Amino acid sequence: MANGKGGVGKTTTAVNLAAALAPKYRVLLVDSDPQGSATWWVQRGDRDLDFDIAQESDPKLLGRLRQVEGYDLILVDTPPALRSEALAAVVACADYLLLPTPPAPMDLAALIDTVREAVMPVGVAHRVLLTRVDSRSLKEALEAQNTLLELGIPACHAFVRSYKAHERAALEGLPIGRWRGKNAKEAEADYRRVANELQRDWRN
Repeated sequence: MANGKGGVGKTTTAVNLAAALAPKYRVLLVDSDPQGSATWWVQRGDRDLDFDIAQESDPKLLGRLRQVEGYDLILVDTPPALRSEALAAVVACADYLLLPTPPAPMDLAALIDTVREAVMPVGVAHRVLLTRVDSRSLKEALEAQNTLLELGIPACHAFVRSYKAHERAALEGLPIGRWRGKNAKEAEADYRRVANELQRDWRN
């Protein structure tokens, strides 16, 4: 999960995708953001999760992620800094990058910079994931997908709608699939669609 801008739903995506993919794979979530948001989220919960989490921001160690054994998938929540050594180390050894961004024009512009500066030069497979989409105004999301398409930047067909459920689940230390409250099912369904689309992508 990468984006040079903060506040785009990167950690929410990392935790919820780890949970969505854990029933099928042995998943390790690596929190490489010095703010430690994913670690804070997971440690708040008192329930056993189906995935493991590790906190590591040392670029040298992050560059050796391929040597970690015992997992089918390693997901990394990266720092929101385009020129971060930790981000560069993760991108260099990644098989696939997911780039979360809200569809608002300013967020999209920052994301396009991230793709051009940090992703395209490395040539790693990637997709943009639209997050925090206003369910009352899906037009903005569709316009953002079209903009990315015109620029030759691949985007997920699935997107993640904005629900208070995501914030409340985080405060309770739970992935959205384990939270019970208003819009929890809709919020979980969004991440399930993303997980399914990614798996199809990986198989191809």
